[in-house]
Order: sequence, then structure tokens, then C-alpha cells
Amino acid sequence: MMMRLTSIAALASLAAVTGCTTLNGPEQPVTTVRTEPTYQSADANNFLASSQDAINKLTAAVSPQATGTGPVLVATVVNVNNTASSSPLGRTLSEIYANQMVARGFHVKEVKLRTDIYVREGTGELMLSREMRDIARSQNASMVVVGTFSPAANFTYVSLKLVRTEDSRILAGYDYALPNDRDVSRLVNASR
Repeated sequence: MMMRLTSIAALASLAAVTGCTTLNGPEQPVTTVRTEPTYQSADANNFLASSQDAINKLTAAVSPQATGTGPVLVATVVNVNNTASSSPLGRTLSEIYANQMVARGFHVKEVKLRTDIYVREGTGELMLSREMRDIARSQNASMVVVGTFSPAANFTYVSLKLVRTEDSRILAGYDYALPNDRDVSRLVNASR
């Protein structure tokens, strides 16, 4: 009788364990569901806000009237390790900077609309070089916004300067960092 009770207890334990496995089913692999971005998250985008704020801080001590009669040109932000090239990040930053300068009252000239300006494919409209100085002179620009970016492990560092074209004097400078999130990393590493 004792042997029979032990067998029944063992079978009951086995049924309970098997029943639990059957009720819960086999363990399912964990899947990650990607959440799509929303218009609300795009509106609150920190990439845009920090880049617009950078121009606000760069130009805080310079009034739009201080530029004189000539326009301001915004150079393509280039990679600090290779100032002859840029990336989608540098070109995107330059577009944001130009728009924010216009919003602040500066007379910004869009050089992409001009056909008599040499634009090197893959690098953007302007770069830190003698070529940039020649373009600024040909456009009678009084100032140029120039900048570099430097990708590092966790952040991409951006350095901006507002330069007077007549004597290359730096009128203002501002540095900030972008986190190397998925968007910034893609813009830095995307092919031209």
C-alpha cells in the first residue's frame, strides 16, 4: 500500500508538472516591437532644438545690423579630420543654421541657387578653405558661419565660428555636442 501511494504521488507530481507546461505552452522568444516616431516626437526633437540654440548663442552678441550691407553665408559643416569632405550631418546642420539665422533677422544668402558658384559634389556648398574665401568675396558676403564636427565614442562635437570675411576675424564662437543616437550616427556615417 505504501508503494502504491508513493507511485500515485509520483504520477500526480508528474501530471502537475506536465499540466503546467501544457497550460503555459512552450516558452516563446522575446520579440522587440519598434515604435514608430510620431509628429509630436518630431516636434519635440532635441537635434533641431540644440542646433537652433547653437545659432542663437553664436549670434547673441552680434546684431543683424552689424553685418553691414553684405549677406551672411553659411558654410557646410565639415569633418574636423577631413575638411575637404562633409556628410549628411554637416549638410543638415548647415541648413538648420541658415534657417535659424534668417529667423533671427540676418540676411542669409542661399548659394545653392546660384549657378556661377562652384560647388564640389559630395562636400556641400562651402568649406573651410581658400575656396570658401573666394566664394564669400564673389557674393560680397560680410560674414560666414563655418563649423566642424568631430565624431567620438558617445558624442559628436560641433564647433561653430562666425567669421568676418574682410579680415578673417572670428567674431563669435560656440561649441556643443550631439549624442550619438541612431539618427546622428546615421547622418555621420551615411554615404554622401
